[in-house]
Amino acid sequence: MADSEIVAGSPHGDAAAALHGPESPAGEHAEHPADLAEHIEALPMAEQLALLATLPPEEAAEALAELDEHVRVDILENIAPTLASSLVAAMSPDDAADILDELEVGHRDELLNSLDSEDAAEIRSLMAYDPDTAGGVMNTEVFTLDQNLTVDQAIAKIRGGLEETEIPYYAYVVDRENRLNGVLSLRDIMLARPGTRLSENIKGQNVIEVAATADREEVARIMAHYNFMALPVVDDKGRFLGVVTHDDVIDIIQEIASEDMLGMVGAGQDETVDTPWFDSVRMRVPWLLVNMVNSALSAAVVWLFDGSIAQMAVLAVLMPMVANQAGNTGQQALAVMIRQLATEKFEARRAWKAVLREGRIGLVNGCIVGVLVWIGVFLFTAAAPLATVMVAALLTDMLLGALAGASIPLLLKWLKRDPAQASSIFLTAITDGAGFFIFLGLATLFLLP
Repeated sequence: MADSEIVAGSPHGDAAAALHGPESPAGEHAEHPADLAEHIEALPMAEQLALLATLPPEEAAEALAELDEHVRVDILENIAPTLASSLVAAMSPDDAADILDELEVGHRDELLNSLDSEDAAEIRSLMAYDPDTAGGVMNTEVFTLDQNLTVDQAIAKIRGGLEETEIPYYAYVVDRENRLNGVLSLRDIMLARPGTRLSENIKGQNVIEVAATADREEVARIMAHYNFMALPVVDDKGRFLGVVTHDDVIDIIQEIASEDMLGMVGAGQDETVDTPWFDSVRMRVPWLLVNMVNSALSAAVVWLFDGSIAQMAVLAVLMPMVANQAGNTGQQALAVMIRQLATEKFEARRAWKAVLREGRIGLVNGCIVGVLVWIGVFLFTAAAPLATVMVAALLTDMLLGALAGASIPLLLKWLKRDPAQASSIFLTAITDGAGFFIFLGLATLFLLP
């Protein structure tokens, strides 16, 4: 292994995905947990409980982990306590921690108390971390090898513990205080010179690791950057705690994308079609009220120019075009900026350069659209001054929309808020209010006596 090699996982690991589960004793392929979960979700509650009761605990536990959050909470609240305990006991610690964290405190403690004390302690330790951090998504079922072991001893230990671990990609080399000193793929260990100590095989490694308190988005960025299959997690003293695996990162990326999409329009960021309707109402109403206030402000702008509209009714026909075009321009800039913030580290200088870039794009697009609008308005009204005012308002509002769409996520980030949270509502308030004011103001100034 080269001295300069960066290690935390291999981008060349076996990425083949099993399309079927392991063979059953009868020789038939068991249904994949994700497919089984999909089948369970389509059943009424009584049939869900009956089906889970007939499955082996391991299969039922894997399917339960794949279910939608609200579905599995309902199942655990209605299933027999002994069966619920056996399902939680059969899960990997990280899955069990995630699921138990969704339950009410009393029910959660009841299930934890029914588990083996060692398993319960491990799950409680995982639940102590914020779910949105590396510690909250890590898996603890991994190989750790003392750096003083020889290669032969390491291989023997791996063979003896292979069935008990969920992640056989790498072995993590630690010292006596469990500090992470290196990472070896199983291939590296098998090809190492017999009799050599693991400490010799990890010399020169630059181990990429992440703190347990690191945000899950940062974890996803690191793993995507290095193409790791797993990323080690350590505490503030460098002691090895567990790993975040590639399948966890896929879930993280999907959740972040869903949260951003829902948050942009003011819906609940963890909302699904299975969310109780009253919870959805509670999450959406505040932003609907904010949007109502924004709409009232836009209506007030129009009311200021009611005399102008009375004199030239065509203004009422044309002004929505200005606001809509600027709003769409802003939404494009908003989507690009939110994606950038979600996939890369926040760098203020580069981010504000991106705002100027969006401004240039908005200005050029405004000129292109403006030419077509001028021709269209002139053909419709035969009034060149009106067409010119329309284009001036459109160009100004599109530029404003592009700058606002790119800036709003940065301002929310600076305020330590989610950049996607209701950003679309704020953008619409700006482009509508400003668009109406600019267009009607220019029309009043230049077209009316």
